[in-house]
Amino acid sequence: MSFQSSEALPALPPVEAHCCPCSHHQSDTGMSRRSFLGGAALTGAALSGLNWTSLAAASRGTELPGPAPERRALKVQPILQYGVYTPRPQTSWRPWGAVHSQAEAEAEVARITEELDKLKAEADFPVEFQPVAAIRGPGELANIAGLEGADAVLMYAACGPAATFNELLQAGKDVVFFVRDRSGPHYLWYEIVSPRFLRQHSDERQIQGMDEQDVVVDDQHEILWRLRALCGWHNTLGSKILAIGGPGAWAIGYNAIGQRVDEQWKLDIQTVTYDELGKLIQAARDDSATVALAQRRAEQYLKLPNTTLETKREFVDHCFLLDHVFRALMHEADCRALTVHHCMGTIMDVSETAACLTLTTLNDDGYLAFCESDFVVIPSGLLLANITGHPVFLHNPTWPHDGRITLAHCTAPRKMDGKNLEPARIMTHFESDYGAAPKVEMRVGQRLTSLIPDFDGQLWQGLSSEVIENPFLPICRSQMDVRFDIDSQRLAERLRGFHWMTCYGDYLREVGYALKRVPIGWDVLV
Repeated sequence: MSFQSSEALPALPPVEAHCCPCSHHQSDTGMSRRSFLGGAALTGAALSGLNWTSLAAASRGTELPGPAPERRALKVQPILQYGVYTPRPQTSWRPWGAVHSQAEAEAEVARITEELDKLKAEADFPVEFQPVAAIRGPGELANIAGLEGADAVLMYAACGPAATFNELLQAGKDVVFFVRDRSGPHYLWYEIVSPRFLRQHSDERQIQGMDEQDVVVDDQHEILWRLRALCGWHNTLGSKILAIGGPGAWAIGYNAIGQRVDEQWKLDIQTVTYDELGKLIQAARDDSATVALAQRRAEQYLKLPNTTLETKREFVDHCFLLDHVFRALMHEADCRALTVHHCMGTIMDVSETAACLTLTTLNDDGYLAFCESDFVVIPSGLLLANITGHPVFLHNPTWPHDGRITLAHCTAPRKMDGKNLEPARIMTHFESDYGAAPKVEMRVGQRLTSLIPDFDGQLWQGLSSEVIENPFLPICRSQMDVRFDIDSQRLAERLRGFHWMTCYGDYLREVGYALKRVPIGWDVLV
């Protein structure tokens, strides 16, 4: 059924009875990018010759594969640069600061080490600090054992030459530049980091790869959120994702943005064809142990607190069998991310349910599972999840008015804070009135971060809001009304792209800090 108006512009695709106005049955890539399970890969290695027997063997048939892979720890090399100065009569013999001797440097290394131990204990993301290296200039960088393998450098610039900072940037290291004012011995570079280094004795910033946002004074928490952002960035760049039915892009098609996605994010996108998926699902259905496990898991899920069933139980059973197949595929591919193309059509024929609840259960167990295979927005979901360590919600926006907007989709995580299940009604997918989809009740009063990528991959927008209501409108099942601070008309005029990615909490500064490394423009909607 088509909802297209007779007055619709002929250049636009028809608006069909599903969220993604593209064909249900054929990937918009024509399988031209990468393939998985028996096809040729243009880049990277393709897995081939897999079948349910081999996939099930990895979990011994009656158990699920191992847990979702964890985020890789950010490797940080702390470096203290100092100097040793000898008093000379009737002349200036030392610069500003208070780390001017070997003993003072050793005391500062001990202070930094203690601070970093506390920082690691407080971090809500994986981070590894190498031993603090104390140097006097760039000639000693080669002696730092952990520098080459470090993702980032935490530069404690007590004094010493700027050439050290230049060499680190030329080596492609992310540098967080820390100086002390009142938190310990005073640092020289607290005075001159802008005019002497960033601006190079001019009025405009001259340095590439570092800017004013990379400078921290005294505050350990200011270090922490920057490292959180870098952890998310390094876990997203080059990450692997399985694309069921191939990669896509809402309305515009993957070919319109594929090259840019490659250049910006270097994702390893591997396609699982629907022909191959159908064979795996049928083989799983023929495996009595797998079917029994899916039924047990469905029964246990429906007994969870604040979980009500409002669709056929068999749809839920089928969702958990599909969940098992998807986990096995990701386990075999050694990745934790997956997206489903044609999720409002083809997947229903193949799985005899909707994929909505399956994506929910995967997200709640630490995987990154997205509907619609929309690679306009999926990089933002990968980045946001890798920054926060929590599931993220891919959804449709509506028209902002009266300081509020409705956000909705038929799949949503329940563990939006990474720990606690939100209440959910298990219903049908709305547009098809088929399968199993959760109506998740988001936490009223919860602060949210929403990312809004543009279609061209050149600008992302960020919006902070608050959940005010969980309505029950005739739209996608998981729906929430949120309140924002920007004027509604101004928001409507500035919006780009279509799909949004939303999480619990305030992470706008982390996202902006990571994006400048892509680089992608960043517009906070205030």
